[in-house]
Amino acid sequence: MEKELSFIGIIPARYASTRFPGKPLAMLGGMTMIERVYRQVGKVLDRVVVATDDDRIMAAVAAFGGKAVMTSTEHRSGTDRCQEAYIKNGGGEDVIINIQGDEPFIQPDQLQAIMACFDDPTTDIATLVRPFDSSRPYSELENPNSPKVVLDNEMRARYFSRSVIPYVRGHEREEWPKLAQYYTHVGMYAYRAAVLDAITRLPQSPLEFAESLEQLRWLENGYTIKAGVTTTATIGIDTPEDLERANLLLRVN
Repeated sequence: MEKELSFIGIIPARYASTRFPGKPLAMLGGMTMIERVYRQVGKVLDRVVVATDDDRIMAAVAAFGGKAVMTSTEHRSGTDRCQEAYIKNGGGEDVIINIQGDEPFIQPDQLQAIMACFDDPTTDIATLVRPFDSSRPYSELENPNSPKVVLDNEMRARYFSRSVIPYVRGHEREEWPKLAQYYTHVGMYAYRAAVLDAITRLPQSPLEFAESLEQLRWLENGYTIKAGVTTTATIGIDTPEDLERANLLLRVN
């Protein structure tokens, strides 16, 4: 009988941010953002750790009884920070889930969807996608800050792009969402432990440089990225204005 996989959730949380300095410590519904993310992840995972580069975030996590590890200020990405935190936390888990520290509305079903991708033993890396609602304005699909994903019949990612793919020949662009199923990328990843170690050693790749999407480096190097599907809409907090909207949403609900 195959061994049941063990999972750990790691939440990279930097203090410095060009658009929103100190974002992990911003208050959301009477709780810091990092605590809200931590508690949401803790609904599914027993092992959760914050990976930070700042003493203030370390102290805030300790204050609510969470676990955090200090990591380098030099990391290029949250993926690299996850690897350091995984090692410093002792390692041992089979799969590491990288949860963004500015996603306080992450839902248990989203974590479960990404974990289920590893029921397939060929999965190296997992991520989430959301079917694009064809009733939404085409401009939302066209937004380059919302990467699109092409999937095969086994729900493996074949390409990620800031452009709208696939191209629907012979039709006006506004008609495309009604003629093809589009998927937008939800920026959560999970990696088998050995794969995470390997991908953090890879040099940046040509497609990654072109699109500024690190997952293209993994595809270019032959790793299998399996996609779980979510229809749950979450609110990422990138700016103080986003925080205001999120606080309003909490008060309304």
